[in-house]
Amino acid sequence: MNETGAAPIYERVALIGLGLIASSMAHAMRAGGLARHIAGHARSAGTRAVAAEIGLCDSIHETAAAAVAGADLVVLATPVGQMGAIAAEIAPHLAPGATLTDVGSVKRAVIDAVAPHVPAGVAFVPGHPIAGTEHSGPRSGFATLFRNRWWLLTPEPGTDPARIARLRALCEAMGAKVDMMEATHHDLVLAVTSHAPHLIAYTMVGVADDLGRVTDSEVINYSAAGFRDFTRIAASDPTMWRDVFLTNREATLEILGRFTEELFALQRAIRLGDGEHLHAYFTRTRAIRRGIIEAGQDTAAPDFGRGTGPGTEG
Repeated sequence: MNETGAAPIYERVALIGLGLIASSMAHAMRAGGLARHIAGHARSAGTRAVAAEIGLCDSIHETAAAAVAGADLVVLATPVGQMGAIAAEIAPHLAPGATLTDVGSVKRAVIDAVAPHVPAGVAFVPGHPIAGTEHSGPRSGFATLFRNRWWLLTPEPGTDPARIARLRALCEAMGAKVDMMEATHHDLVLAVTSHAPHLIAYTMVGVADDLGRVTDSEVINYSAAGFRDFTRIAASDPTMWRDVFLTNREATLEILGRFTEELFALQRAIRLGDGEHLHAYFTRTRAIRRGIIEAGQDTAAPDFGRGTGPGTEG
């Protein structure tokens, strides 16, 4: 029983990968008494040592196969490019009746890589918590990361509704708002809201680095809020984002094409001195920003509402 007197939602949860999302899940599950036992595995011995040192999990395992033994929920929390190989490794060791999920920000490629390895009797319910910071590693997690954030589930048709409902209950108990979405549509939505913006941020920081007429000290000392936010986003884990762009290339390229068209139109308006076009465009996009605030996904406070705790979501 947890502090509220309710039974845990899962008996044994195995976290494969012990970065920001998995460590935050561990803290949130422990805070809410949502799992009786939390097992963890990371490929790096150093990461496993840190996780053991801080008591992140109830048990830390050298192999993913050992971590998933007897687990009724297994969470793949590695870069998406690694998930297919991990699924193949753990498949023979998954318990009958278990649920397998992931936390990757790309869904169709993950399903294509993981689903063929999932044995009969195991339900694969892909997921994506839209929450994060630019920090990584087992020390970076905190129990409230998912509070009031969306957690998207993208199960394939025919998935056991009871398994979906149980995973949904866990996500909600960790503070998230849960929605269901078809995987390919998810990838297009995230290309708009996360993937393309991250690529643009990386590019803008790269432009500042390449521009010989602006010194490094000027970029650092005189960063306005907009550029600070670009650098915050561009600090995200490079392995994760490499895999995101390689596995969601079609949707990302489609959105970047639309972005290029919009950018050309703005260039033309600036070149021609078309203030009416610029004002109308900025008014329309400002309304979208207001919608984000009204939806509770950010605040209108200065410095993007992040104060001393900046974060990125992917």
